[in-house]
Amino acid sequence: MKSFTLIIGAVAASIWTVSSTTIAEINGNRFISPLNGQNVTNVTGLVTAKGPAGIFLRSTKPDKDSTTSESIYVFNGTNRVSPTITVGDIVMVDGTVSEFRSQSTYVFSTEIDKSHNIRVVSSGNKVKPLVIGQDTTKPPTKQFSFYDDGDVFGLPNDVANLSAANPKLQPTKFGMDFWESLTGELVTVKSPAAITKPNSFGDTWVTGTWPVTGRNARGGLTMTDGDANPEAIIIGTPLDGTDNPDSTVVGDKLEDITGVVQAVFGYYYILPLTALKVSKHKNPAEPDPASFKAGKTCSGLTFGQYNVENLTPTVAHLNPVASHIVNFLNSPTLMFLQEIQDDNGATDNGVVDANTTLATLVNAIKAAGGPAYSFVDIDPINDQDGGQPGGNIRIAYLYQSNVIQLHNLNPGNATQANEVLPGPELKYNPGLIDPLNTAAWQSSRKPLAAAWETVDGKNVFFTIDVHLTSKDGSSSIEGDPRPPINQGVQQRQNQAEVTAAFVADILTEDSKASVITAGDFNEFAFVQPLETFVSKSGLFDLDEVVGRDPKERYTYIFDMNCQQLDHMFVSKSLRSGSKYEHIHVNTWTTAAGQASDHDPSVAKLNVCKK
Repeated sequence: MKSFTLIIGAVAASIWTVSSTTIAEINGNRFISPLNGQNVTNVTGLVTAKGPAGIFLRSTKPDKDSTTSESIYVFNGTNRVSPTITVGDIVMVDGTVSEFRSQSTYVFSTEIDKSHNIRVVSSGNKVKPLVIGQDTTKPPTKQFSFYDDGDVFGLPNDVANLSAANPKLQPTKFGMDFWESLTGELVTVKSPAAITKPNSFGDTWVTGTWPVTGRNARGGLTMTDGDANPEAIIIGTPLDGTDNPDSTVVGDKLEDITGVVQAVFGYYYILPLTALKVSKHKNPAEPDPASFKAGKTCSGLTFGQYNVENLTPTVAHLNPVASHIVNFLNSPTLMFLQEIQDDNGATDNGVVDANTTLATLVNAIKAAGGPAYSFVDIDPINDQDGGQPGGNIRIAYLYQSNVIQLHNLNPGNATQANEVLPGPELKYNPGLIDPLNTAAWQSSRKPLAAAWETVDGKNVFFTIDVHLTSKDGSSSIEGDPRPPINQGVQQRQNQAEVTAAFVADILTEDSKASVITAGDFNEFAFVQPLETFVSKSGLFDLDEVVGRDPKERYTYIFDMNCQQLDHMFVSKSLRSGSKYEHIHVNTWTTAAGQASDHDPSVAKLNVCKK
């Protein structure tokens, strides 16, 4: 249901007798206009907003069909919008119906292009925005599109394109259909709340007074199984040329937002008339530290996990990372690290050693009041493990050598495949898992397996540090391919199977073995690669073990979602009495204040011999 109030001043009687195409007829009730490519004349509408290159028109003859938008964008060329046309004018326009997008995976935006002969019929008419959820139906909260088949991350993906299928809109069922049915329309979001920090352009995802799912304690929306929160909307660059604030954080309350709905840059946006204004900042600014600390015996060791985002000896966020490890993770016994770069970072000159990077981090941790960690890693082959060119990112461990040590130290190299030997023992300690398997590890990090023991030699446990291939190159969650392209998912599936098989070999040798697999999996727990990993490895998701509410399982923010890319899995022998917390030092802060794009996590486990 769309409710329009249109108060029109004196209009020449002839306007109502001129044969013309209505805006609803141009938009149609599908994603692609039925009049695409056709010339239209005498299109009549009320100017509701002006942008730098066009105007937004609302029909003076709205229909009662909720599937057809009553507004449209009229493109008039950059800096060519006539200053004599103002908001509140009723105009008649001639032009060509066009479908525009700037990339092939984006949804199209219907507009009137090549507009000319724009005639002002009357001025001073009242413009009233539609309040989302009051003057419109409420945004759907579960599914984006019919063609996602109930799972936006289901496989296979990219099986249909909305532009080709061009289905009839169902705005009460699907989020993309809802926003498509309002494209071009002037709307208001009442009592909005920020659910993300702004991106580099100041764009910020928000929700309004309508119902939502996945609301976490901080005020963001957490992605859960079958629900990626299509009810959220991103607020883009203000039409008046000002800038949105860059200090907004998750959970901030904002003043009411009025702007136009538009499909741009692969998403449905509201382009606000003026810049966002924060009415109340979310507090506290920082999370509490972990509620537990490391013990010195096998029953109370702690295990931290942190993707430290392209860490080099000179990078600005090295000291903040060190502070997080000491002051928020309480200096874990063992740290699983990802994205350690070589000693000269993204300088592609053949250097692969990262001893200076790791030593600098260890020294910073000690300077922050932490312990004197030892470290271990295996240098990759130059430029073979993906990530920033020349950076040679790799996996590494930090450990407190006065508490634990490597069991039967025998390190492998970048091409030697680790194996599980009877005992169980590792052929290489530490060593990489199947590093020459190109189907699994092409341009990606190889998992680092290690066996550890308490310094008394009585308690042995195994760890696998992982950083699976990234999602870079995925299509927008609101893009044309449905389900969206989940880039790298097949490679992550291969990686999950190889890693799971290695874990299973350990547990075949000893069903009571203590095994911990942690790191940046670049995937969600409810998507096929991680479902495969759990089913084939015999490990347990530690979030499930400790009973954490699914809405509080997040370590990362992308699009509208708080989401979890970083996980920890443990063997059956480690479940009893375990503790596990995600420490939101980076998702809660501003972009400028974050040390990494990932949150760290920490667990407390009993590795005593069972």
